[in-house]
Amino acid sequence: MKAAFFYGAGQPLKIEDVPTPEIGPEEALIKIAACGVCHTDLHYLEGVPTFKKPPLILGHEASGIVTKVGEKVTNVKENDRVLIPPVLTCGSCYNCRIGRENLCRNIVMIGNSIDGAYAEYTKIPAKDLIKLPTEIPLEEASIISDAMSTPFHALKNRANLRPGDSVVIYGVGGVGLNAVQIATALGAFVIAIDKVEEKLQHARKLGASETINVDVENPVKAVRRITGGGADVAVEAIGIPEVMRMAYNSVRWGGRVVIVGYSHKDLTISAARLMFREIEVYGSLGCRIVDFPPLIDMVRRGKLKLLVSNKMPLDQINEALEMLKKGKIKTRAIVIP
Repeated sequence: MKAAFFYGAGQPLKIEDVPTPEIGPEEALIKIAACGVCHTDLHYLEGVPTFKKPPLILGHEASGIVTKVGEKVTNVKENDRVLIPPVLTCGSCYNCRIGRENLCRNIVMIGNSIDGAYAEYTKIPAKDLIKLPTEIPLEEASIISDAMSTPFHALKNRANLRPGDSVVIYGVGGVGLNAVQIATALGAFVIAIDKVEEKLQHARKLGASETINVDVENPVKAVRRITGGGADVAVEAIGIPEVMRMAYNSVRWGGRVVIVGYSHKDLTISAARLMFREIEVYGSLGCRIVDFPPLIDMVRRGKLKLLVSNKMPLDQINEALEMLKKGKIKTRAIVIP
């Protein structure tokens, strides 16, 4: 099979022919339909270490068809359409037992701890696979795994978003635009913030009631003006500490701030404001397994759109990553093996 291998920071991925994985008794072999191209992979290329030392097949946001199952597998069968979650969990650690399996202490990250889905095939423990209804297009469904599940968890579970809440979303790229449509579907008043006017126009089409271009006006002042003092919820979906501070300063007294974007840099915020205004600040990582069925159902019922702007063959994975790095992907790019 063909696969795109990561050999180290600063090096392009290399397409190689390797044997198709052999599955164990509790695993399934998946023919990859598509895999989303994510900023996480750019982090690895820029030097963020992976758990498994290179060479490593990247790619963690995938859908596909079950082509073979192990002898002990009962939950899926050949030809089932499935979504592959970006992480695999143990089910027995404290966090798994209390329903926070996205924080599993024995977590296995696809395309990081083990080989991922920038390949024609991958093997996955069958217990972790999520069946997809036939109404949802299989290739586009790949982005449900991460680009949609991440903001769903951030808004529904971490922010505890309620109908009528005002929510400001800083950064409307792949994750941020999905946050816009999810927040809208959950009944919120949405303010989208970015510096790219085309992205803001797209956010309006997806339900944003207000948009703010940071190159035109001060976003914090604009949010306070629009909301009459501050938003109920602010989501940072970029991964820049300066923007995280903007999100922090954009919420009302008693407001909630959710950090979705990744940064290795420190974040400094006002401790006095945190204490005196009872501002709640949450980190948000991935998604819980129990959230996939309702999210998939929202897509099936047409409440959420599958925002895929670019489809590219696996051979063009490096071009796709370069386009993502330069901000040339409108919503999400997927590669087709």
